[in-house]
Amino acid sequence: MGERLKGKVAIIAGAGAIGPGMGNGKATAIVFAREGAKVMAVDCNPEAAEETRRLIDQEGGECTIFKADVSRDSDCRHMVENCIRTFGRIDILHNNVALGAHGGPVETSEADWDRVMNVNLKSMFLACKYALPHMEKQGSGAIINISSIAAEKTSAYPTLAYAVSKAGVIALTREIAMQYAARGIRANTILPGQMKTPRVAYYYKDALDEEVEEMWRRRDAMCPTGKQGEPWDIAHAALFLASDEAKYITGTTLIVDGGLSSTTKSW
Repeated sequence: MGERLKGKVAIIAGAGAIGPGMGNGKATAIVFAREGAKVMAVDCNPEAAEETRRLIDQEGGECTIFKADVSRDSDCRHMVENCIRTFGRIDILHNNVALGAHGGPVETSEADWDRVMNVNLKSMFLACKYALPHMEKQGSGAIINISSIAAEKTSAYPTLAYAVSKAGVIALTREIAMQYAARGIRANTILPGQMKTPRVAYYYKDALDEEVEEMWRRRDAMCPTGKQGEPWDIAHAALFLASDEAKYITGTTLIVDGGLSSTTKSW
């Protein structure tokens, strides 16, 4: 066990994986616990959160779970209140919840637009809304919000609502960072590129009408490194931003994409 987050308490929103395997939030929860953090694993699926806790328990870490739909105000408020009751403080808020969506402005329904905005963007606003007063009272805190290179780079397929929501995450994080910089609170954004996660398989297989293995091969070929990133890549980026090693970093975006955003390729 490491000590980079020793004595810290972390909420991981979206700490379960949507299918078999390792997702970004799940990996982050495990890495944070390995580095000494007490983790609250939050997910709308308690079975998925329980699997994350089981893996952390096996390694001797400390983790509790909380069921929440973080697109709902009351759930976010109760999530933070439960963390304070359980651990007495909140040092790290890691917002990892997101939905995928395909279609441009004509194909995207109003209902789909609202659903994506609520889950991908409003959830982060609400989680921050209720965590920030406690961090301010402590005089310290770190917020890490997961965006996407879709916020800055057009994909090969129309993903209007998703891309706009992820661009909003960058602005949300920047505004929070500036407002709270003098109060000991940092806020930063991670922009993943092509990641090999259960969420990708869940949302994109049917939409792209291809076999999963063919999808993985195609996505690997898009990346300058010749392969997609792993959830552990996002987890270790989040660990750095959550740790005191990043004490002078706030309001920035960290791109984790194997160089994809520096190319002219669509993704």
